[in-house]
Amino acid sequence: MASNLSPVFAYTVLYVKDVAKSTAFYTKAFGCNVRRLDDSHRWGELESGKTTIAFTPMHQRETDGITGAVQDPWSGRERPPVELCFAFADVDAAYKRAVENGAVAVSKPEEKEWGQKVGYVRDIDGIVVRMGSHVNPSKELHQD
Repeated sequence: MASNLSPVFAYTVLYVKDVAKSTAFYTKAFGCNVRRLDDSHRWGELESGKTTIAFTPMHQRETDGITGAVQDPWSGRERPPVELCFAFADVDAAYKRAVENGAVAVSKPEEKEWGQKVGYVRDIDGIVVRMGSHVNPSKELHQD
């Protein structure tokens, strides 16, 4: 008997200070397309391939009492325990666009030992965003 319990990853939800501003920022800085921004500006969604990046306010009465209040560790040296990663064909151009549109530069793109070019920025809420090239599959995986 087949099971209907196979998960499909649906959302990554980022708790932000201002949903509309964060939605606009990701559109300009990273080239994301807005799927939805509700009239109350308490929920926004970006198209990001097969899944969705969603924004919601840091504190909201609907969930704070149920799942607990969101902790904001941002102090300049600390970072939230999440990192978004976007893959780009031209990492240098993507990094430049992000910084020109308000992202805070963390680390310029550089080639990594695993064969990926990677750069880091912070978004307007302090969330770390990795911009990297597509990683080529390991040659070990394609042995006959």
